[in-house]
Amino acid sequence: MSFEIPFTKDNLDFYLKELAKEYKKQARGMDAELILIGGASVLINYGFREMTYDIDAVIAAPSVMKDAINTVGDRHNLPNGWLNADFKNTISYSPKLARYSEYYRTYANVLQIRTVRAEYLVAMKLVSGRKYKKDLSDIVGVLYEQQRAGNPLTYELIDKAMNDLYDGWDHVSDYAKDLLNIALKSEHLDKLFVELSEDEATAKAALLEMDKKYPNVVNKDNVNDIIAIAMAKKKKREEREER
Repeated sequence: MSFEIPFTKDNLDFYLKELAKEYKKQARGMDAELILIGGASVLINYGFREMTYDIDAVIAAPSVMKDAINTVGDRHNLPNGWLNADFKNTISYSPKLARYSEYYRTYANVLQIRTVRAEYLVAMKLVSGRKYKKDLSDIVGVLYEQQRAGNPLTYELIDKAMNDLYDGWDHVSDYAKDLLNIALKSEHLDKLFVELSEDEATAKAALLEMDKKYPNVVNKDNVNDIIAIAMAKKKKREEREER
């Protein structure tokens, strides 16, 4: 789910505080837990992303949590479903996520926030593997920051995460597997991150343009073909500029 309002690390923290206070009013002493995944998890744990338009979470809470989410959204002019569990309907969801999440913070003594550890976040991004989102650049960004922090991710750690969450690599595309192998061997992850970010922006722009010209034509069966054409055009432009 994408929004026009960007979420940053700072305003995400603010909205979570607001949510905890509102939930506490309605919950009558019942605790709640959110596991933030995707872009929100990246924002909380790393510095290479400035914002995200997706606040997805695994929500373990009584039904009044939905009311609290809607109330906070209305109060701050956020779109409906500004924090949602739609992620559970995607291929990268695993019911085992709670087992491998880690504690982040508790708000208002009632709302516990958890996030996804580095290797599990990479595993989820590999399964999602969308060329027009931030999935691939996020993988490289996580690898880069883990490396800089002196705690690099290895193939073995990522392989364990893949097996823990998905019982193997069956849901990962060959493209994503190849990218991971390149990234793990790369001595210039910062440059690779920039290249992937630019490619993702090109892909997204191409899909938006196609959807504008031909509404409802883009689908999962042709999305990669449309992106491939856009990338080929980009390569030709770059070659002309180099001459």
